[in-house]
Amino acid sequence: MTMDRITIAHGAGGEDSWFIVKKLIVDRIPRSLRRALSGIGLEELDDGASIAVDGKHIVFTTDSFTVNPLFFPGGNIGSLAASGTINDLVVMAAKPIAFMDSIVVEEGFSVDQLREIINSYTSILVKYNIALIGGDFKVMPKGSLDKIVITSVGIGLSRKPIVDNKLSSGDKIVITGPIAEHGSVILAAQLGMLDEVKELKSDSKPLIHILPVIEKYIDYIDAARDPTRGGLAATLNEWIHGSNYTIVVDRSLIPIRDEVRFFLDSLGIDPLQVASEGVAVFAIKNDVAEEFTEELKKVGEVHASIIGEVTEPSDSILRGKVVLKTEVGGKMILRASSLNLPRIC
Repeated sequence: MTMDRITIAHGAGGEDSWFIVKKLIVDRIPRSLRRALSGIGLEELDDGASIAVDGKHIVFTTDSFTVNPLFFPGGNIGSLAASGTINDLVVMAAKPIAFMDSIVVEEGFSVDQLREIINSYTSILVKYNIALIGGDFKVMPKGSLDKIVITSVGIGLSRKPIVDNKLSSGDKIVITGPIAEHGSVILAAQLGMLDEVKELKSDSKPLIHILPVIEKYIDYIDAARDPTRGGLAATLNEWIHGSNYTIVVDRSLIPIRDEVRFFLDSLGIDPLQVASEGVAVFAIKNDVAEEFTEELKKVGEVHASIIGEVTEPSDSILRGKVVLKTEVGGKMILRASSLNLPRIC
């Protein structure tokens, strides 16, 4: 793949994003500098990184949030930033303990809106007893920034972080809830359709309540991720890329609300390519997968489901691929061609 200009697709979380990260960043760093103090780093390219200290890992994650519109059914850019950063720690089996943030605002931005955004952000930190230990605030001249960008840094502690490079044959794929909620409402807002599809709502929320379940089954979990940009398709393709295995998922088992399905079907969009912001997906050993799923239901994820498995392919061409079983019994390769939406998270 070659390019001479950045496009919106390069930020959408699919193959174009991987190209930027690998070719322009990772490949420029010597392998000896891709991690620090026996921790997790660029070699893993996970939802976060870590430094090992006294038998534990201090886990770090950072993300920039630039959603359009800033306010949407189910939240706003502030609650989205807090929840998304928390969830990146949770899926690495890290308990969130502290945050830092950087807020850049365009000149002329409404103080009332800024207050509401910051209140949404900080109220989530207070609710979950997460310290805000520092940050930065800047203002850009009018016209040089589109309203506001929030960069959030999360810090957590983990005895054994989950790294998404340990898939093994027989692992089951488990998802905690219905997919494509957040991406659908943002798409509807950008198309001016919110009055027509009032039942759509972002699923953006912290997933701290599933952390005890993750910790209980930590020795059996081989991968964990929140399928944000690029949706479930991007997550599964990232996991299996370069592997000798195949991930096979059954579309009929993937939870999705009818309202979301009908909206996306009407636009010809595959829900598996659409972002979720309150869902986690796991690869877990087969012998505990059912039990793990039931435990997730007990802590409130009532739609938790086993949707597929990791297999050894019968045909070498399927190595490193995701195979989707359709509702009518057919099979197809599921690629990470993420929905080309600007400013989705």
